[in-house]
Amino acid sequence: MNSNIKTLEDLYNYATSTYSNQTLNRTCDSEAGYSFESFRHRCEKLSDLLSLYGVGADAKVAIYASGQVNWSLAFFTAVAHGRIAVPILPDFSGSEAGHVLAHSGSRVLFASSRQLAKLSQDTIKALDLVISIEDLQIVSVGANGNASEVAKTRPQTDPYSPAAIIYTSGTTGDAKGVVLTHNNFLANVRAAEKIYRIGTEDVMLSILPLAHAYELSLGMLYPFSMGASVCYISKTPSPSYLMKVMQDVRPTAMLTVPLIIEKVYKGTILPMIRKSPSLSWLDRHAHTLLCRIIGKKMIKTFGGRLRFFGIGGAKLDVDVERFLYAARFPYYIGYGLTECAPLLSICSYLDTVPGSIGFPIDGVSLRLDNVNPSTGEGEIIAKGPNIMPCYYKDEVRTLKAFNREGWFRTGDLAVVDKEGRYAIKGRLGNMIVGASGENIYPEEIEKVVKEIPDVEDVIVVYRRNGLVCLVRAADSLFDFSKAQTDEATLKALNKFKTSVMDYVNKRVSVASRISKVEMMTVPFEKTATLKIRRFLYVSQSPSI
Repeated sequence: MNSNIKTLEDLYNYATSTYSNQTLNRTCDSEAGYSFESFRHRCEKLSDLLSLYGVGADAKVAIYASGQVNWSLAFFTAVAHGRIAVPILPDFSGSEAGHVLAHSGSRVLFASSRQLAKLSQDTIKALDLVISIEDLQIVSVGANGNASEVAKTRPQTDPYSPAAIIYTSGTTGDAKGVVLTHNNFLANVRAAEKIYRIGTEDVMLSILPLAHAYELSLGMLYPFSMGASVCYISKTPSPSYLMKVMQDVRPTAMLTVPLIIEKVYKGTILPMIRKSPSLSWLDRHAHTLLCRIIGKKMIKTFGGRLRFFGIGGAKLDVDVERFLYAARFPYYIGYGLTECAPLLSICSYLDTVPGSIGFPIDGVSLRLDNVNPSTGEGEIIAKGPNIMPCYYKDEVRTLKAFNREGWFRTGDLAVVDKEGRYAIKGRLGNMIVGASGENIYPEEIEKVVKEIPDVEDVIVVYRRNGLVCLVRAADSLFDFSKAQTDEATLKALNKFKTSVMDYVNKRVSVASRISKVEMMTVPFEKTATLKIRRFLYVSQSPSI
C-alpha cells in the first residue's frame, strides 16, 4: 500500500484512481456490483445527497445490514468525507440496534428492509435520514433532515480521528462502542499485506458480517487497498449453498469462523472416513497421506483456486486444525479483538504448531502480564498502532481496558513457547477457581465434550453444586417435545447425558470434572462470529 496513505479518505482516493477499471465487488448469483470508478461516482453522489439533508463532517452514519455491495458504499460515504461510520451487526435485535443509534448519536441510517423492520417507529423518526441499502432510495426524513443550507464535508487529514464506532455484541454482557481511528484500520491493512499479499487477479468471497472488525478490515478494506475483487453471498451461508457458490466464484481467498470448517470436518470428512474400510485403513496406517488426499479434494470443492483461508473470531478445535495442518490446506489463524481493529497475531499452515495463535503481526508488541510461575500462564497485553483510543462515552471501561503503562488488556490467558508462539488457554472472565484454588478453564473441558459424536455445541458453567455441562445435540438425535411424556425418549436422553459425563470425567483432572449434564432444547444464542453468549446461561437455561 502506498506510504502516503494516512487516512481512509487517502485510501479511497488512491484505490479508486489506481484501479479504476478493475471490478471492485459483485453479488453472487448476479452481475450487480461496481468497478472502482463507478463506485467512486456513486459514492460522491451519495455524499452530496447527505450534505443536502444537513449531514456534514463528523456526523455519525449507521449501517444496519448484512454484507453486500452497497455496504462498502455506505461506509466510504461516511469515512471518505469526514463523517464517522457506525456499523451495526445484522443479528442485533431492534432494541439493541436502537440503543446503538441513540448512544452513538447517529443521524443517518443505511438499512436493509429486513433489519429496518426490526426498528420501532420512534427509533426511525429520531433519525434525520433513513436510506434503503438495497436501492439507495430515501425511506424517511426526520424533523431535522431538511437543513436550511447544504452541510459541508471536509478533507480527512487527521489519521488519529475516529473513522468508525463498532458496538460489540460480546459474550459477557452489554454492548460497548469501540472507537477505531483511520490509523487503527490502516495499521491492520498494512500488516495484512505482509502476511498474505493479494492483487488485482484475486477474488475474495465474503460470507461474514461487515459490521465485524474482522471482515471489515481484512475482508473489505484490505482487498480494496490492493485492487482485488470481493464477491458477496446473497443467502444464508448453508453448507450446500456455500459449495455451489465456491464452484461458481472460485475464490482465491476468504475469511471464515471456526464453526464452519469444524462442521465440514465433523459432519462430512469424519463420517466419510469411518464408513469406508479403505479410508479407515489409510487413517490407521498412512494418516498423513490420507489427509493430503482429502486436502487436495477440499481445495477442488472450494473452487480449485483457494490460496488463503482465514479463520478467526473464536478458537479453532485443535483436532480439526491437526487435520488441516496434515492436509496442507492453506489455512491461516488470526487472533485479535474488535478493540485492535482487530488483528494482533497470526499463524499459518506453513509454520505453526496446532493449537497456537502464532506470532504478533507487524507493528504489534505482545507480552504476558501477571504470569503464574507454576503454569507460565498470563494475560495477553498488547501495544500497537491498531489499538483503539477509547470506548465511546465510557471513561470507566476505557480506564479498565489499559494498564498503567498503556498496554491494552485483552482478557485472554495464554502461554508462550520457546519460539515466541502464543497459545490461548481461556478467557480471564470465564476462568473458574476450584475448591482447592485450581484454575479451571471451561474451554478446555468443552474441547473434550466436542470430541463426542452428535455434540453440536457445548458450554460449561459453574453453578452452586459444581460444573454444569450444557450440551446442544444434533437436531436429529432427540425429539424434545416427547421428553416429558415418552419413556423411550427420556431413557435415551438420560443415557446420552450419562455417556457424556463418563467420557469427560475420565479425561479431565479431578478439579475439572462435571457434576451435571443438561441438554439444550433450543440452539444457543451466539455473536456475529458464532461464539456462544455465555453470560446468558450462567444461572439458568432452556434445558432438560
